[in-house]
Amino acid sequence: MSKFNKEELKKKLTPMQYEVTQNNGTEPPFRNEFYDNKREGIYVDIVSGKPLFSSKDQYDAGCGWPSFTKPLAAEEVFEKEDLSYGMRRIEVRSNTADSHLGHVFPDGPGPDGLRYCINSAALRFIPAGELEKEGYGEYKKLFS
Repeated sequence: MSKFNKEELKKKLTPMQYEVTQNNGTEPPFRNEFYDNKREGIYVDIVSGKPLFSSKDQYDAGCGWPSFTKPLAAEEVFEKEDLSYGMRRIEVRSNTADSHLGHVFPDGPGPDGLRYCINSAALRFIPAGELEKEGYGEYKKLFS
């Protein structure tokens, strides 16, 4: 159950952002905002604003969605089994807002071999040069 008011979220979010975060939807591959983002910065939960991922851990997995080797703030991400569509997958959700983010797969390049495949619609990107202004100054050190 979301910790945020659904009616308020419908006003705040785009229809795609709402569908993805609140109804466990999936945006189209290769036709989303961040799948090929090359800028430095962090990604925060579109609902709560909590930091989730860093561009330092982003890579091109060729799947059409932003992919990361690990979360920036592990305490803000949790995983749960997803048996929808006749598949067994591990869903990734944000802890504070309980937003659906995407899924994690064991085929990534990082030290843990994980690929966090995340919907752009669940994220807001904060460029490295705007971290201080946007209230995320503690993350500036990642990009200096």
